Amino acid sequence: MKRFLPWIIVGVIIIGMYSWIKGINNTAVTMNQTVEQSWGDVQTAYQRRNDLIGNLVNTVKGAADFERSTLTAVIEARAKATSTTIDPTNITPEKLAEFNKAQSGVSSSLSRLLVSVERYPELKANQNFLKLQDELASTENQILTARTRFNEAVKPYNSHIKTFPNSLFAGMFGFKDKAYFTAVEGADAPVEVKF
Repeated sequence: MKRFLPWIIVGVIIIGMYSWIKGINNTAVTMNQTVEQSWGDVQTAYQRRNDLIGNLVNTVKGAADFERSTLTAVIEARAKATSTTIDPTNITPEKLAEFNKAQSGVSSSLSRLLVSVERYPELKANQNFLKLQDELASTENQILTARTRFNEAVKPYNSHIKTFPNSLFAGMFGFKDKAYFTAVEGADAPVEVKF
């Protein structure tokens, strides 16, 4: 029995190391999947907004002799936002900032559209427009919720792969930290509304 004892100890150590490293990898994989699912929820919320914008623009176009420049700005911002995509497996701060900038362009042009609608009482009374306006408000809340949940999913993932000794193996397995959603530049300034 004594001559097998060193082999048994080595075997137990190897099995223990394997289980420990496997646990690090599998936990990172599970957390990464949660981050990717949360990113999908963010994209779904933005897609819903982009779909609603098309309906809103058509309603406004049909209901009022509206300023073409405002409608064009909304349409162009929407097109730019839908052309900016991010691979959920490689969410870098730079790519997320680019995505955020494109989406904030939609938000600002949309708010200009909604502010200028105030000058058209027949449009404000249009039931389709009011319903779309409510849907957009609801969608903006969904976007905020999806972004918050994405950040909540990123935090434990980043913590897991950055803490020692996990950080030793996370890089070997190809896990990189993910970027958080942050406020767009100038979001802390009050919004100026002009009529």
